[in-house]
Amino acid sequence: MNALKNDSLVENNLGLVHLCANRFRGRGIEYDDLYGAGCVGLVKAASAFDTERGVKFSTYAVPVILGEIKRLFRDGGSVKVSRSVRELGMKITRAREQFTVANGREPTISELAELTESDPEDVSEAIAVNLPPLSLTDNSDSEDSGGQIDVAVPAPDTELVDILSLRQALQTLDETDRKLIYFRYFKDMTQTKTAKVLGMTQVQVSRREKKLLMRLRGDLLG
Repeated sequence: MNALKNDSLVENNLGLVHLCANRFRGRGIEYDDLYGAGCVGLVKAASAFDTERGVKFSTYAVPVILGEIKRLFRDGGSVKVSRSVRELGMKITRAREQFTVANGREPTISELAELTESDPEDVSEAIAVNLPPLSLTDNSDSEDSGGQIDVAVPAPDTELVDILSLRQALQTLDETDRKLIYFRYFKDMTQTKTAKVLGMTQVQVSRREKKLLMRLRGDLLG
């Protein structure tokens, strides 16, 4: 009976795998590999899911699926590069996210080199090897293609996965931090009003908010 239940959960929720895999398109790993890893996560979720938890299967499954896909990136994906370049790429990603949150813009190559204490040439190489390969020719046999290359766009239901992932990430925060994010981004309260409600200063709210946003961003992007 459990096997039939698990099979049913997997078959009825393959769409969740597509939604999760679409979040990682264009990040250097083929979609088929992303989908395959996501399916592993879906099977694991179906096997471990307990209906008595009081949550929907999709709410439980999405973090498990995302976890398997992120594992693919941690293991080096399908494109093999040197360990040093891969590690530098991870440092660049973290530095880029932190800089963007703090300054409201993307950093330059020189700024990334300074932040990671690396040569600009090495930074450029690490960024380049993490870009997905793009074919300059159209492999389609259709005469109507006209040599056009189709660029993948996010699925319209991607927002659902983002919401579920954000909800999961928020659950890892303590009560005060959850309230801070709720007041600021769900109730559109100013930092001053938020500080008054939480018994903090505006400066404390500002500093804590930046740290929380970087943490949540890291959790969501893996």
